[in-house]
Amino acid sequence: MTATDQAHLALDAEAQDLLFREARTANAFTDEPVSDEQVQAIYDLVKWAPTSMNQQPLRIVLVRSEAGKQRLLPHLMEGNRAKTEKAPLVAVLAADTEFHENLPRVFPHNPNAKDIFADDGFRAENAKLNASLQVAYFILGVRAAGLAAGPMTGFDTAGINQEFFPDGKQQVLVVVNIGKPAENAWFDRLPRLDYDEVVTTV
Repeated sequence: MTATDQAHLALDAEAQDLLFREARTANAFTDEPVSDEQVQAIYDLVKWAPTSMNQQPLRIVLVRSEAGKQRLLPHLMEGNRAKTEKAPLVAVLAADTEFHENLPRVFPHNPNAKDIFADDGFRAENAKLNASLQVAYFILGVRAAGLAAGPMTGFDTAGINQEFFPDGKQQVLVVVNIGKPAENAWFDRLPRLDYDEVVTTV
């Protein structure tokens, strides 16, 4: 980071590194547990990040027990199973397609908000998009807690939905391993696209 970069960012350099530059996707974790208090602190931070019409469709299932992991592991791609089995905590992140039921409480200034999402397809599309935003916030929250996240999308979606969300109202998006990174937890840092390759001005 250059001095010019720092001049244009309100977040101090240490926090920038913690959340972005030095943060990595972990593939191995120590045995140190992740407490319920840590997870609640993460959620209580990231819940303030924005979603469209304050939908907040993200739902989280924490998998801690051996029995819970045995329900989850068969639905993961083989390459994701061993690291998930050893992770101290696994979060199954899903989109709630019935999020509109909460709109009278979380979007109270519009009494007709729930009716906007009467169409099942439109509602499911909104749930997936906005819960995906919240997945990203959640990963940053894990990093803010001094933990490492190992998000995965390599799994049998139908299998996890049937196992953990059999009523069909919630749909899995991402499975995230969480904990303190073990030695050699990272792959080599991969390249990122430069500003001029991504940003255009009109």
